Amino acid sequence: MRTIRGLWRWRRNPLRRGTDLAEAWAALLAVVLIVLVAPAVGWVTGSLTHGALRETVREQREQRQLVTATVVKVLPHPRIDSDPETASSRDAHRRVFARWTGPDGSKHSGALGTHPGADPGEQFRLWTDGQGRPASRPLDEATAATHAVLAGTAAGAGVAGLFEGTRRLVVWRLMRRRYAEWDIAWERAGQDWGRAGAGS
Repeated sequence: MRTIRGLWRWRRNPLRRGTDLAEAWAALLAVVLIVLVAPAVGWVTGSLTHGALRETVREQREQRQLVTATVVKVLPHPRIDSDPETASSRDAHRRVFARWTGPDGSKHSGALGTHPGADPGEQFRLWTDGQGRPASRPLDEATAATHAVLAGTAAGAGVAGLFEGTRRLVVWRLMRRRYAEWDIAWERAGQDWGRAGAGS
């Protein structure tokens, strides 16, 4: 409905100002750019991000391996923390001293976090790098795809927002120009125009 009401800006009529036509062109250009360019930017960004993340997945799968660690002893809990978020994350893991053999055959030991019920002698799986140092779980394909989709969506939305912001800036400048033209027209009409007894 708003679009239909805005069509009068395109018709030739004595009430149409130059700023009205400029505003209509700015709106049309913004719509075309948002519909065509923003999705293209989002798709390209998502594709490039997905390619880079798939390479990261491949590298991490080559460099990280699962080994078996053995709990030597359970470490005491740290002192009670009054922060509920910190306390809940502490309760979700148990700190243990463990030993494990790296993929290269080297022997390692150290403090690690494992599931809350771990006891001495129990074994658990641990991700390590090629030298046997503890490492985070490698990135998987589903997570990489999700990050790529999010990056593409954010890029497309950012470009669309940029176009819409530019359109609004143009309209704001046109409105200022329109008000300035009205002020000049009122000055030309004279301050006494329309007053009773002003000789009109």
